[in-house]
Amino acid sequence: MKTVLHAEWTKLRTLSGTFWLLFAAVALTVGLSAAVAGGVSCSSSACNQDAVKTSLTGVYLGQLVIAILAVTVVGNEYGTGMIRTTFAAMPRRHLVLAAKAALVCAGSLVAGVLGVLGSVLAGRFILPGKGFTAAHGYSSLSLLDGPTLRAAGGTVLYLALIGLLAVGIAAVTRDSAAAIGLVFALLFLFPLVTAAVSDEHLQRHLQQIAPMSAGLAIQATTNLQSMVISPWTGLGVMALWAVGALLFGGLSVHLRDA
Repeated sequence: MKTVLHAEWTKLRTLSGTFWLLFAAVALTVGLSAAVAGGVSCSSSACNQDAVKTSLTGVYLGQLVIAILAVTVVGNEYGTGMIRTTFAAMPRRHLVLAAKAALVCAGSLVAGVLGVLGSVLAGRFILPGKGFTAAHGYSSLSLLDGPTLRAAGGTVLYLALIGLLAVGIAAVTRDSAAAIGLVFALLFLFPLVTAAVSDEHLQRHLQQIAPMSAGLAIQATTNLQSMVISPWTGLGVMALWAVGALLFGGLSVHLRDA
């Protein structure tokens, strides 16, 4: 496994755009979070907004870049035909996919930590000037606060799971464009369908199984009792999507010709 990881790491770090995509994920996450924090306001104790979740809004953009990077790691080799050389040199195909997934996960975690820390810092400095003060029932954002730490750490894990989900889907489709389209559809189609459904029971069920809606429940720190799914359970749903995609991807890589 060590040899496979080293080979995949060499390809990843020499892949055009890898580090730029990771930088973009961090920059877009922090940038959108800061922009949203600067655009909200709380004029009274009744504003009832989740300051932590607001500060982590940038994950909506950051996840897209992580997905693109993950798809590229797998799809580029299929697109150029180099995957045949890879499998000829390393016949244990499941180890190749596992190595790609591990490296994507590691890169996503690094970008996630930097993006989330930057977002929390932006919220800490910007939100008090927007009315999120002790007078209105809000304390400064701090990772020493349990719910804030859970939301921040969970968001980092969510980004890593997005990367794994994209790796699995790319292994199944073997086409970068198709994989990116499918990942984006999974993330954003569920909320659109949910909004169009009038049946409350079905709407609630869709929110509970949707990868993005369920996964980002981890960011909530207020009104938890009214949520359709609890924070950790929601992240667990996202993890099941990622594991399922990787299992299908591994099966596809094992059974189909390169």
